[in-house]
Amino acid sequence: QVQLVESGGGLVQTGGSLRLSCTASTRTFSGSAMAWFRQAPGKEREFVTAIRGSGRNTYYADSVKGRFTISRDNAKNTVYLQMNSLKPEDTAVYYCAAARGPYESSTGSSYPYWGQGTQVTVSS
Repeated sequence: QVQLVESGGGLVQTGGSLRLSCTASTRTFSGSAMAWFRQAPGKEREFVTAIRGSGRNTYYADSVKGRFTISRDNAKNTVYLQMNSLKPEDTAVYYCAAARGPYESSTGSSYPYWGQGTQVTVSS
């Protein structure tokens, strides 16, 4: 069983930045693709970004491309989400997710392990 712990959420003004972190309790972190999803109130969960186990490939939703950056440090079992130029529509609970294999996907069902979520609120 993989446990994921997110941190770094908070309240920020429009145009501001936040960095989320997610640390995994696993000995095979580099073998797992990691992703961030988000869910806004009254909306379905949506894919944000994903990164391959090696860190060499990344994949972004169009809504965050050019503003968000995913990265990982396999030595620290941690994946990061740097969020810049934040907008009110980015307000959501952000979830970290881990796959069993190394290849990234935008589909939530590809990730059996999920964190508890961290709230990001962008004020206008």
